[in-house]
Amino acid sequence: MKSLTRTMVAAAALAMIAAPAYAQNLNTGATGTYGQTQLRAGFEPDPFTVSVLGGGPVDMSSVNADCNGFVATRASYTLRYTANVADFPALYIGATSDADTTIAVRTPNGQWVCNDDSNGLNPMVAIQQPRNGRYQIWVGRYGTADENASAQLFVSEIGGPSAPDATTGDAPDFSLDPAYGAVDIVAGFEPDPHTVAIDAGGSIHASVISEMCTGWIARAPDYRVNWTAGSGSLPLIFSVTSEADTTLVINDAGGNWLCDDDGGNEGLNPAITIQGAPSGQYDIWVGTYAEGDLQPSTLHVSELYSQ
Repeated sequence: MKSLTRTMVAAAALAMIAAPAYAQNLNTGATGTYGQTQLRAGFEPDPFTVSVLGGGPVDMSSVNADCNGFVATRASYTLRYTANVADFPALYIGATSDADTTIAVRTPNGQWVCNDDSNGLNPMVAIQQPRNGRYQIWVGRYGTADENASAQLFVSEIGGPSAPDATTGDAPDFSLDPAYGAVDIVAGFEPDPHTVAIDAGGSIHASVISEMCTGWIARAPDYRVNWTAGSGSLPLIFSVTSEADTTLVINDAGGNWLCDDDGGNEGLNPAITIQGAPSGQYDIWVGTYAEGDLQPSTLHVSELYSQ
């Protein structure tokens, strides 16, 4: 379980998915099956939690191709939220469960935000610059229609309990200041790539995030990119060069964890390419595949190519 921080995942947040011409059998108007609440920015206790049953007959991919899991026709829960983006610039909504659950949120402006495995099998979305209004929340179950899963739905302004507990020191914690600094980057930036020297490695194995992640990383992020997206179609590309075998871990603007080992263009270099990267905060860890000493490396941020 994760510390109460922006946890894992992580702008706009997880990608705000454009409102589709969605399935007719999804009722976006009804109050949530397990109730509703009104929360005002700065609410306590944080997180707000409620027990729900996730799952149902509706395939969320019929709502948007980037959504996963089977959900009920009616929302699991309804949140009416009064925002204060100056003090609380993000709203985190997720679920914890022993089963493989998913989350889908319809925001006040009719957009969808979805997530499957923000941490392990637990989903979480991060909504940057949240609006006032009604948030309809569905907790789904991955892979199987008409089967329910007990879950704890949470709403937070500081993170959520869906990640490993970073307070124990055995998980990465993006609430910490990055070891090698931060940068504000706007689409179309020059020079491209933006580079920064980083000593890769650490004492935490990235598999605590997901079995898809590997390498040894530090607890605090190595670097932070505050990204402002443009109107073009260029991707946001993170890659690493080093004489050592390095890995790459990113917590994107939506609170999602992204990992790579040897996906770069040369040798053992890792690379992660994010198409249509939303504006927001990207926390980056550069790891070493083998446990041991820190290894000199260079992180590259580009819209054009990976290393």
